[in-house]
Amino acid sequence: MAALEHPGDSSVLVLMVRIMAALVRISSVCCRGISPLLFRSSSLIRPLAVQKKDRDCPYLISAKIHATPSSYAGSGSKAASLHWTGERILSIALLGLAPVAYYYPGPAVDYSLAAALTLHGHWGLGQIVTDYVHGNFKIKMANAGLFLLSTVTFAGLCYFNYHDVGICKAVALLWSK
Repeated sequence: MAALEHPGDSSVLVLMVRIMAALVRISSVCCRGISPLLFRSSSLIRPLAVQKKDRDCPYLISAKIHATPSSYAGSGSKAASLHWTGERILSIALLGLAPVAYYYPGPAVDYSLAAALTLHGHWGLGQIVTDYVHGNFKIKMANAGLFLLSTVTFAGLCYFNYHDVGICKAVALLWSK
């Protein structure tokens, strides 16, 4: 860990690239519907089962229930379900990053927080755009603005981590005064 303490060290940049690559992989898994080991559809989708009684042969009527954003509705419900699961995994990871940031502040945690907070905010604001923006042109403009905002946010947090005290120490400084 001593090699990562200096903010100008190139290993910090390599670590940041690896973190972003991992988050992009998670995001692509959630958006494209690729089914790796952790995202088995049987554990993500629980069918609603109803037994029909007016016939001699009872059978199950099943419907898959999702909180599907409209942007994923055309790509199939599996992609929406995986995206939803990715959002929950990221939220749990953020809960785990809070104590790690408190007890072990450093560049690795700072850049992990920058990436996770940016992706969490991007997905959250994306849901707002999905719910409240209507019309093809308005949706495209809102999504372009959201991507621009997320890019500037991540770049700003990385700049702050690289050229200043970092997210963990900045929060600690806020609490100390």
